[in-house]
Amino acid sequence: MTDYDYMQQALSLARKAKGFTSPNPCVGAVVVKDSKVVGQGFHHAAGLAHAEVEAIDDAGSKAKDATIYVTLEPCNHFGKTPPCTHKIINAGIKKVVVGCKDPNPNVCGGGIKYLKDNGIEVVSGVLEEEAKTLIEAFIWYIQNDKKPFVILKCAATLDGAIATFTGDSKWITNEKSRGYAHKIRHEVDAILIGSGTLHADNPSLTSRIAGIETKDPVRIILDTQLSIKKDAKVLTQDSTAKTIIVTAPGVPDDKKAFIEDKGAKILEVSLKDQRLDLNELMIKLGQMSILSLLIEGGSMVAGSALTSGIVNKVLYFLAPKLLGSSDGIPVFEGRGPKLIKDAFNLKGVNITQFENDILVKGYLK
Repeated sequence: MTDYDYMQQALSLARKAKGFTSPNPCVGAVVVKDSKVVGQGFHHAAGLAHAEVEAIDDAGSKAKDATIYVTLEPCNHFGKTPPCTHKIINAGIKKVVVGCKDPNPNVCGGGIKYLKDNGIEVVSGVLEEEAKTLIEAFIWYIQNDKKPFVILKCAATLDGAIATFTGDSKWITNEKSRGYAHKIRHEVDAILIGSGTLHADNPSLTSRIAGIETKDPVRIILDTQLSIKKDAKVLTQDSTAKTIIVTAPGVPDDKKAFIEDKGAKILEVSLKDQRLDLNELMIKLGQMSILSLLIEGGSMVAGSALTSGIVNKVLYFLAPKLLGSSDGIPVFEGRGPKLIKDAFNLKGVNITQFENDILVKGYLK
């Protein structure tokens, strides 16, 4: 077994809590002594023990003179829990192997330096890219003025339609693709749609995966005129996640009062070119500790998200279906660039297949 093998185990442990730890990152750790894993753990939720503490406690006395592998640089400050660096030193750990450094520029490397200053060998950067990808939303939020990491999800036929001319869209993708989409819903803090999708589909916007415990994301609805219906599922369903209705200034107070009586929150955002200002919205959502956002809106919302520059990552599902016409509803609505060289260009592209469906994943920034 190599450092990479043990770090891979730590990453696998961290992934178990994906979706449950926000606003903290998910972190995993394993303690190794004499080429055997003697302790393991992961951070379950904000306010609970960090991964290093769980792994060291699991190892007990075997932690002395052992090596600990941790996906993220151990913290060196007092928060809701004491510094993990102190736990590592007091346990008699002799070596620490780190996946990636703390992304906070004010503390990056601080934990590593403290450990080294106390005579502990530290190796950093083992499976660094995998470790960073695991907490990419946290890294973006910390390093970009606390704005959410935005994922745009699209699902289209091969000829680029998200629905027929009648608005029918069930189902373009297969069950496995939809299951993966629900997994992403579980992992993010919030999900956003527009009022058009709300009225057409009356979606629940929950995370539903058979046999697996999931967390519903905060539901965010763009509704400029506050046109949401009284029986909308996002207002009436049983869910621990809250619903936020984003509207423009000047909506009548009686409309707002009705929504708030239903338990939803009203969030006012300025208009820009007759549409809700998505950049202003990102600032306000970040202030609410929403680190990650999944956009599942229709063509107007998808187009606005791209042109406003808020999208970090794209999940584009392609189903092997053809409408064979030009009257379907397109993936994006709005005016595009004049030249191909000005098209949105995805980086770090990865392609996955769900039976006959294809998922293209890539980054815009």
